[in-house]
Amino acid sequence: MKFLALLLLPISMVSCESSMKTNASKSNTSDQMDTYNPEAKLVELGITLPEVSAPVANYVNATRSGNIIFLAGKGPLKEDGENITGKVGSDLTIEQGYEAARLTGINLLSVLKAELGNLNKVMRILKVKGMVNAPPDFTQHPSVINGCSDLMVEVFGERGKHARAAVGMGSLPGNIAVEIDMIVEVE
Repeated sequence: MKFLALLLLPISMVSCESSMKTNASKSNTSDQMDTYNPEAKLVELGITLPEVSAPVANYVNATRSGNIIFLAGKGPLKEDGENITGKVGSDLTIEQGYEAARLTGINLLSVLKAELGNLNKVMRILKVKGMVNAPPDFTQHPSVINGCSDLMVEVFGERGKHARAAVGMGSLPGNIAVEIDMIVEVE
């Protein structure tokens, strides 16, 4: 009997150690969730979300299936109702394209908030697809779409990191500089 107890002692110690690690991990996750507040982050960044623009054709701004929201493509619509237009690499610099992508990200967040009521319900930004209006020889598409990607990480932290495509287009509707759509996991 003593022999059996001695054999089981290391197993119970490993089990106890494993349980302690699991509980510590849960505590860290809980701590991260306690500080997760995209709504407060927007205020801290000085970002005010604009009114959601109406679709310009036969589609909706967002559809939801379960806990996944698919956001339709949006462009860099400014407060004055005008879009940032032109080809990045000929009419606009990469920096101007970056700002257009950031503004487009803000417009996407407006749609997302309209759908959810509160951005704190976002579990993860899953995917961003960025299209850059650019001449054929332009190759810096990722540098432009970083404007949106960087914003998502600023607002959502680790949950803002996402899969992504950044591609060039010969033209975009209304000659807008960028168009971006997004897929988001929510509560």
